Amino acid sequence: MLIAGALLAVGLAASLAAPRLRVPGLVLFLGIGMAVGSEGLGWISFDNYDLARSVGIVALALILFEGGLAAGFDEIRPVLGTSISLAILGTLVTALVGGFAAAALFDFSTLDGLLVGSIIASTDGAAIFAVLRGSTLRRRLARTLEGEAGLNDPVAVLLVLGFMDWIQKPGYGVPDMVLLFVRQLGIGLAAGLVIGWLAVRGLQRTRLASTGLYPVASLAAAALAYGLADVAHGSGFLAVYLTGLWLGSSSIPAKRTITAFHDGLAWLAQLTMFLTLGLLVFPSQLGDVAVEGTVLAVVVAVVARPLGVALATLFSGYTGRERLVLGWAGLRGAVPVVLATFPVIRGIPDSVRFFDDVFFAVVLSTLLQGTTFEPLARLLKVTSAVAALPRPLAETGTIRGLGAEVAEYPVGRADAIVGLRVRELGMPRDALLNVIVRGEQAIPPRGSTRVEAGDRLHVLVRQEAAIDFSRLLDRWRDGPIGRHHRARRPITATQPVHTVRPWSARSDDGDQSHPVRLGGVTVIEQLRTRRDGQPGALVLLEDGRYGVSGSAVIIGGQAHVQDAARRKIRQAASDSERAWWREVVGALAAPEP
Repeated sequence: MLIAGALLAVGLAASLAAPRLRVPGLVLFLGIGMAVGSEGLGWISFDNYDLARSVGIVALALILFEGGLAAGFDEIRPVLGTSISLAILGTLVTALVGGFAAAALFDFSTLDGLLVGSIIASTDGAAIFAVLRGSTLRRRLARTLEGEAGLNDPVAVLLVLGFMDWIQKPGYGVPDMVLLFVRQLGIGLAAGLVIGWLAVRGLQRTRLASTGLYPVASLAAAALAYGLADVAHGSGFLAVYLTGLWLGSSSIPAKRTITAFHDGLAWLAQLTMFLTLGLLVFPSQLGDVAVEGTVLAVVVAVVARPLGVALATLFSGYTGRERLVLGWAGLRGAVPVVLATFPVIRGIPDSVRFFDDVFFAVVLSTLLQGTTFEPLARLLKVTSAVAALPRPLAETGTIRGLGAEVAEYPVGRADAIVGLRVRELGMPRDALLNVIVRGEQAIPPRGSTRVEAGDRLHVLVRQEAAIDFSRLLDRWRDGPIGRHHRARRPITATQPVHTVRPWSARSDDGDQSHPVRLGGVTVIEQLRTRRDGQPGALVLLEDGRYGVSGSAVIIGGQAHVQDAARRKIRQAASDSERAWWREVVGALAAPEP
């Protein structure tokens, strides 16, 4: 536990240091794994390729699910055809060109070379997503790369499996590989769409006891999608990515919570996967493959990948500069390293050499392409003024850093606020009801909007009002809250008809924002509350008159208070003050019973 915690802490530190060092964080994660391994500090002795593959598969499934969840079909749909073309044709061309080059240059057999080419043909979702998060690449190019990264992993896996079978099984050939592709991709497609549809319907029709349970449900959907496809001899990676896309495209409860959870889980998966793969590498063996690894990385980055992109995007309408950037953006990462463990486990001859070659090529590719991708995009003028992957309109972390919180209150059938208007909720001045979620609709709240059972109230609360707001939630649930059901007394001749004077803390005026008494008279209903940061309220008094509290106190009948408010509009020193007095005039124009 101590070592695991220390490794995670160091990995987080590396993710913070990577931008300053202008080095991809994934390279640092690999380096940390190598540093604490058998030939480094010796903290962990690890050479279990089977376990490393299992860790890699689980991590990749989580990363792909998060990638689909963050994107959604709406973002991918305009570039879906190009992404599929790059994932299939682009990956196949990269594998063939890289494989034949490896066979010619490294004295591999043709099948061995094609196996190595297939291993390194796939771009890495984790590497691509990490680069795009800090990029200003044009949105169309970014979405194309994102879609390709989610779809090409299954293709690379099938190429590796097919060429391993071709090496080990006499009589195996191209027709068998085609059948493998059709079966795996077909089953993966069906499993992903079915589980995605069921997950969305289940989440939409079920109200879980806690918001924290929704990420558990989404994680279950990811596991079911991968597991069902894999058990049926289909592509689990394709299934889990499609399930993530389906959830990301749908209106589901607690979507922000689910997305944030899987974002963190994907980062944990990346850390764990790269640390594990780093442990699996023995640095003393890399010197023997440095030349081969360098040549392989250069051939794939400079020849194979650009050629694959050119053919896959031939009819997609991309400019030459955009194709050049797409070709250079084919970052390798954990996926090729995980795939390189497959031949070792299957006992393919020279498979350890394949692994070392691929690992060296991946590190070099990540360093070279990861550090130059954004400058190249700017040089070729294919960037924009906005982020490649848009951030949500509201970030909870940003709001919290500014001294506020966003609270969600589910309205139960027996709650005291059921049937009340928004203006009767008794909101403190430092709290604001942002939206009411009712079924599948988001309702902008107005003062006259009534609260219904089943509503979910989203409230922005400053930290200064947190204690008062928690007490208010108790009253929302148990009461008393809302209007006081007292009979209004008619205005009598013994009462002053109209009063306008400055507010005084030493008088009987009470709280400026939520007065209980005003001018010594009990307030029976608060009709409006000023929301521009200044204290103020429009109230109905027990004696039948209306009152306005704040910097000035106005008490009188409806017409008298309206006239005074109109004078205040003409005298107002700011737009917000003018808006408040207009709200008072409007509220008194047709007061609700």
